[in-house]
Amino acid sequence: MSDSDKGESGFGVYVHWPFCMAKCPYCDFNSHVRHQAVDQSRFAAAFAREMATMRERTGSRTVSSIFLGGGTPSLMQPETVASVLNEISRNWHVPDDIEITLEANPTSVEADRFRGYRAAGVNRVSLGVQALNDADLRRLGRMHNVEEALAAIKLAREIFPRLSFDLIYARPDQTIAAWRDELAKAISYAADHLSLYQLTIEEGTPFYNLWKAGKLVTPDGDHAAMLYQETQDVTARHGLPAYEISNHAAPGAESQHNLVYWRYGEYVGIGPGAHGRFIENDTRAVTITERHPETWVQNVETTGHGVVEEEFLTHEQEGDEFLLMGLRLVEGIDLSRYERLAGHSVKESRVISLAEQGLIEYIGNSRIRTTPAGAIVLNAVIADLAA
Repeated sequence: MSDSDKGESGFGVYVHWPFCMAKCPYCDFNSHVRHQAVDQSRFAAAFAREMATMRERTGSRTVSSIFLGGGTPSLMQPETVASVLNEISRNWHVPDDIEITLEANPTSVEADRFRGYRAAGVNRVSLGVQALNDADLRRLGRMHNVEEALAAIKLAREIFPRLSFDLIYARPDQTIAAWRDELAKAISYAADHLSLYQLTIEEGTPFYNLWKAGKLVTPDGDHAAMLYQETQDVTARHGLPAYEISNHAAPGAESQHNLVYWRYGEYVGIGPGAHGRFIENDTRAVTITERHPETWVQNVETTGHGVVEEEFLTHEQEGDEFLLMGLRLVEGIDLSRYERLAGHSVKESRVISLAEQGLIEYIGNSRIRTTPAGAIVLNAVIADLAA
């Protein structure tokens, strides 16, 4: 790993809060429902201990973004959030002006709690709205309605400097006209960022079982592609162009934490089921922690960390991951950085062939990016470049 690659794309800290009020039928994230109160002080202490262990591995670093994800982090008490942020500052250097994001669901939004998060240091909130009609919210298993979602958006805009919210599209029976109207409505409420994801059917979820049994029908590939294209067109017209396949922002309002991932930066993952990727002894380490929350806590209390899987990537693996992440971005990738990471260059003949097919394009001398047509078949483009 050359010195020019260390930290050039940021160093993030991700903290995973694994608890939810209910499990959504489409969700395969590491989230768990508990019918008794969670011992938040115990989890806060475990977060602190795992951070200290990770600090020993990463050394002194300057944090470029912090993200509290889940699960439903807005189920945390403000005191728990404050404890987590204080421990991050204790272990690494945290500049005053960095982005600190907390994910929230409209059902767990309370004005006092939001003000507590803001006082703790959170300056950006990401709301899991998912749909702006009540019928689809019920179908998606969400516990809020549109009225509650809009109230949460209004409150977040009043309290936090920055706001994003998520919507899921390519839902069963969704027409292009209906999505166009819903998206325009969303943009009218948005501040400067939207995350717009196509519904994917993940194995092991209730939606997968319904889909497998023919009881849940999702849009076919052509219709999904048209919905995707409509998404790009509508958001661009309204000043929120895509900067990544599923993320849209006003210029300068991009999610700094997600850019760490897509620009193939480094990050530590703290908490149950969290993933990390950081440079250790000139090699990129990958860490994955225990998914089960209570088992994770016990492991941390016993050994100082919850890591249950770990590997050190080869140059070839780093190059593949760099392509996989970076080509999601509208800004594309620097081929010279790929060469530094992978230890060899991309075959020029493959780049030329993909460019002739209209799937990628050059930006200047050493950068390439996918075209709109290439973004729709991104996996195939990446496979061709990595072959």
